[in-house]
Amino acid sequence: MALRLSGLMSGMDTESIIQQLVEAKKTKVDKTKKAQTKLGWKQDAWKSLNTKLKNLQTKYLSSMRFTSAYSKKVTKVSNPNAVSVLTGEDAMNGVQSLEIKRLAKTGYLTGDVVKAADGGKVTALTKLSDLGISGSGSINIATGNTSVDIQVDGNTTVSDVLTQLKSAGLNANFDETNQRFFVLSKESGAASDFSITAMDQGGLGALKALGLQESLDPDKGGATWKEYETYSKYYVAGDRAATLANMQGMIDKEVQSRTDSYLAKYKDLVASKADAQKKTDEINKKYADAGKTLKTVDEYKADLEAKEKEIAEKEEALKAETDPDKKRALEEELVNLKKEANEISLEKHDAEMLKSYGESIAKADADMADIKQYVDITENVVDGETVYSAAATAKLTGQVEDRFYDKAKFAADVVADPSLVSGGATKVNGQDAEIYLNGAKFTSNTNTFAINGLTFTALNETKDGEQITVTTEQDTDGIYDMVKNFLKEYNAIINEMDKLYNADSAKGYEPLTTEEKSALSESEVKEYEKKIKDALLRRDENLSSVSSTLKLAMSSGFEVGGKTMYLHDFGIETLGYFEAADNEKYAYHIAGDPDDANTAGNPDKLKSMIANDPDTVISFFTKLSQNLYDEMSEMSKSVNGYRSYGSFFDDKKMKADYDDYTSKIKDQERKLNDYEDKWYKKFAAMETALAKMQSSASAVTSLLGG
Repeated sequence: MALRLSGLMSGMDTESIIQQLVEAKKTKVDKTKKAQTKLGWKQDAWKSLNTKLKNLQTKYLSSMRFTSAYSKKVTKVSNPNAVSVLTGEDAMNGVQSLEIKRLAKTGYLTGDVVKAADGGKVTALTKLSDLGISGSGSINIATGNTSVDIQVDGNTTVSDVLTQLKSAGLNANFDETNQRFFVLSKESGAASDFSITAMDQGGLGALKALGLQESLDPDKGGATWKEYETYSKYYVAGDRAATLANMQGMIDKEVQSRTDSYLAKYKDLVASKADAQKKTDEINKKYADAGKTLKTVDEYKADLEAKEKEIAEKEEALKAETDPDKKRALEEELVNLKKEANEISLEKHDAEMLKSYGESIAKADADMADIKQYVDITENVVDGETVYSAAATAKLTGQVEDRFYDKAKFAADVVADPSLVSGGATKVNGQDAEIYLNGAKFTSNTNTFAINGLTFTALNETKDGEQITVTTEQDTDGIYDMVKNFLKEYNAIINEMDKLYNADSAKGYEPLTTEEKSALSESEVKEYEKKIKDALLRRDENLSSVSSTLKLAMSSGFEVGGKTMYLHDFGIETLGYFEAADNEKYAYHIAGDPDDANTAGNPDKLKSMIANDPDTVISFFTKLSQNLYDEMSEMSKSVNGYRSYGSFFDDKKMKADYDDYTSKIKDQERKLNDYEDKWYKKFAAMETALAKMQSSASAVTSLLGG
């Protein structure tokens, strides 16, 4: 930047003079900035209009060109408080009768209050011994097709019981505030109901102590009672063999299930042992190759402690040492010691891993030996692969037989005397929903039924003898509203485009500079700029092209049933050139539309045709929509260098022009600064020359005695 002197010698207002000299060039920069601002506003106007055009195409035309958009049906029910209905496209028109006999329920058990023997508060960590239970027992949890036996004793906690309930496929919680268990099936319906039954006296005692034993009522037919009742039928008093024979199928299934479980666990153990052995061999080989032998973990610990002590001593010595040479020697010793410590640490880690792998191998061997008490494992090599098979031992079979016999015997006792297991828990049995549609019975584990295109959701049971009328028919209102909403969207766009095209001229109005804005109020600036923005698309050729294409497509005729039909054949017309308001001359109105003040009192031809001749209406509007959709797609296709796909205006060119303005403004401002600096330099040189002349004149005057 040039040195700027303000007429110190000349007395001239050089600042004003220079600003006047550069004003012309500054005006040129301002003109370019105004042109860019105007272009930016034009871009925004087109972006807004483009969004509305795309919405018309995607929200309406995209679906209205297919007959599926018009295949809407509606179902009405005489008692909406009892049932709700969703109507599918394939639902049949007609009137049906419905009865809701029963709603689906979810199995739910509310436990009795659990009381500790000492009167204290029961928590998740409370043991059965704290509830007065000392012996062991067995409990069966059955839900759906799952049956799980759990063993409990005095050390079993409330938390353990919750875990077992959840593992069995139930939702369960112990509310410490109310001191109760809450148990819930995960799904509604009879098939998802659950039972919690004792298999022996010990299990019964545990259930009662936990508040999980309900008062059984044979008449309720709940899952718990059914479980006892089912097993009691297998029991033959005094005859174990006959009892087991009655349950042989279940026994065989349980034996096979446990056999498969043991086999799967055995194969996992074989794999884990092999992996541990492989890693053991790798570590041993590593040290054998190095000619070293691993010490024990304890030996490495001692070595590492000694080395760390030595390092600490050397570090203290280093802190106290002042002699440079001795200090350097200590530092070298420390580096070596830390290296040795690191090597010891690495070897210690390997020793620890070797120990861990050895323990894993030993445990796997022990677990596999335990499994072999219950199943005989056979190993066969087939195509180089080891194939394992297992058969139950007498021990496993005996355990299963004992379990089933004990349960059958205990169940027989319960059925003979239900009071034996009476408790304070309350159970809501899971049940299926049941409805009758046109006299045919349907059941569901939920309250929802999908039947012949209709989806019923039962809300309340009907009264005895009550028949709900279900009427399915064409959704004429839906079709009418779709056409109406489409026309509303179209009219709004076409009216806006006409308004923009026919806008008053803003000739002589240009965007304001910052200085110009400062001279006006905020409202004045806003009003001034609105004048410009409203006229941005006045007589715009692209706008005219888009608008004309839309108008032509909407006025086109299409052959339906051998006859060329137009929108006016459906009671849809413009108001006429002289009747319509300015910029609304190409808007379409539906005769008889109650929301349209211009046509509200006229006969509603469109609604009548939808009701009486829907095929004609659908055929016409699918063709109209397809034609309009295609025309809009053609107008918004990508043009290299000019527009992007989906754009109805030259967005690419406008952006390029905007960017060019940015570069041009930057170049103009640089030249303006250079021009301004040039004049400042010239006036500075002039001031300097005048100063020298004044100095010389003063010297001459002094010599002459002036």
